Parts: sequence; structure tokens; C-alpha cells
Amino acid sequence: MPNSDTPIPAGSDDLAAVEQLRSANERIRSELSKVIVGQDRVLEELMTALFAGGHVILEGVPGLAKTLMISTLARSLHLTFSRIQFTPDLMPSDITGTEVIQEDKATGSRSFRFLRGPVFANVVLADEINRTPPKTQAALLEAMQERQVTVGGQRHPLDEPFFVLATQNPIEQEGTYPLPEAQQDRFMYKVFVGYPSYDEELRIAETTLVDIAAARESIPPVLDAGQVLRLQDLVRKVPIARPVVAHALDIVRRTRPDEPTAPPITRQMIKWGAGPRAVQFLVQAAKARAVLHGQYHASVEDVRAVAHPVLRHRIITTYSAEAQGYSADRIIDELLNLTPPNESALSQDGRLRKVFES
Repeated sequence: MPNSDTPIPAGSDDLAAVEQLRSANERIRSELSKVIVGQDRVLEELMTALFAGGHVILEGVPGLAKTLMISTLARSLHLTFSRIQFTPDLMPSDITGTEVIQEDKATGSRSFRFLRGPVFANVVLADEINRTPPKTQAALLEAMQERQVTVGGQRHPLDEPFFVLATQNPIEQEGTYPLPEAQQDRFMYKVFVGYPSYDEELRIAETTLVDIAAARESIPPVLDAGQVLRLQDLVRKVPIARPVVAHALDIVRRTRPDEPTAPPITRQMIKWGAGPRAVQFLVQAAKARAVLHGQYHASVEDVRAVAHPVLRHRIITTYSAEAQGYSADRIIDELLNLTPPNESALSQDGRLRKVFES
């Protein structure tokens, strides 16, 4: 494979890899549909984040098959899966692992041995992450950002690919510890898992647990870890025009109330806006979405399509917004309407200038 900074060249093997990724996405979605009823939007957002190399927060009420969805996805990708049930008494070492003293029976000498924790897996489900204190939540920070953990002064690299999915229950907030903004910012996406439709819920009611278990066990691996890594590398090389990046930046900067060009809704409804990482994630997610749809470059439409899951947990609303019923998603809708694709910005690209002048 070429260097990850090199765009996909016409006629290369990577063009065939785009088709491979699109085909694999369809096959994985088809296999998951044997176990998961509905949730098409959630599955697409999970696949986009996975191939963009990002982590995801899933928020939804209990019983919406979040855990089943994640474990089945890991199985279809032939990735190792680990579930961590976050509780108030969970310790950081319960996540990262710990050092123990091991005695050599032959010589009687003792030495430290590192026992790896559940974070050493390709897909890590952090179940009800807001149930544990900040000290334990922070144990995931280094793992998510650096792809390693440090115990006893020793660094231990994590298995690649590494994908953290954290679940939250939006109903019961007593005894919870909301994620700090710094840790939320490490997640590429925040995905809302909603109730199924009437027909979907009827299908769920007609399906027994035995049927679900049998369907899950019959799912074949579509990709392995090595293929996932190669396809993530492919996504990084997807070209994106500078005006498209500028459009992503325009959207993000309009979420900041102290910006001179911030619209009135931002000044009234947003206390803190999204940071530079939001622009990076918008670009990465737009590239992944483009390839998953069989496109060879990321477009403005791809950026706008991923704006909600990327931005909704990076916007802190004011009391006025809450009083008037303005959610982060509603504010993002209005900001997208106020930031249409900018033809003048596109015309600055020399390759397209003649098109607009003709």
C-alpha cells in the first residue's frame, strides 16, 4: 500500500479496494440484519466511525440491543471483543490490567508479570460508562488517544484495530458521573439509539432468544483485523478538496459564540462550541462515508451527513436553549441551514474556476 498521505491514484489497486470496502459494508450490514432488527442509521454510523478509526458513544434506553449489536459487529469482522461493565466500585486496574508478583519455582526468584486487562481487545464495549467515577473513566483516555496503556512505568501497546464503544442511559441520572468534556471530545461520534418502528418491534416480539443466539453463531467473518487496518489506511488516503474542508471548518466555527461571524442562534443558545478536533473528525468521517457509498472522494454532502454525530456532544447549550427546547441537534440543523455549500469558496479552486466563469 502507498503512504497514507498519498491520495488514491487513478487506476491503482486502491480503486479496487474502494469497491471491496463498499461490498464488505453491504455484506456486514446484511449479516447484522439477521440478528439486529432495524437500526439502519445506527449501523451505518458505527461502520463509518469504525473505518474512520474513531470511537463512539451510544446513548439509548435499556433493551435496544446495543450490546448485541456491538458484539455481533465484532464477530462479523473477526475481531476480539471485550465488555467492561462500568460500576461505581470499578478501579482503573480493572480496565488496564495490573502487575503481579510471580515466583519461579525452579530458582525461587520473583519478578513482576503484567496481566492484561479487558481493554486489550479490538472492540471494547464500555457499558454504562457514566456509572463509574472520573478516575476510572480517565483510565480509557490514554488507551483511546495513544493506543497504549502505562502500568508501573511500562508501556503496553494495544491490539490494532482498537475501537471503543461506550453506552449511556439517558433516563436514570441518579448516581452517575457525566463524562468530562475532555473525554467526550475523544469520541468521534455520539450516536442516538432510538426505539424501533411498529413493524420492527413486531418482528422483535416474534423472535425468540434461541433464534437470535443461533443467528448470531451462524454469522461468518466478513473481514479480519488485517483487512480492517488496510481499509482504514485506504480511508485516510481518500482525497478531499480544500473547499470541502473549508466548509467543514465553517460549520464548526459557527458553533463558537465568541467568533465574530457567529450567527445570533449561536450567541443565544451555545455556551461553548466545538474545538479543532471536530474539524478533523468531520473530515475523517466524511472520507469514510464517501468510500462506504462507493465514492472516490469526499464531498460537501458527506460532511453535512456526518455533522450531527460529530458535533452533538461537542456543543454545550445555555440555560436559555434548554428553556426554549433547543437541543444540540436542533441547533446543528439551523447552523447547517445557515451554512450552505459556498460557491464562492469552490470558485477559488483553480481547477473549478473555469466552470463557474463559463
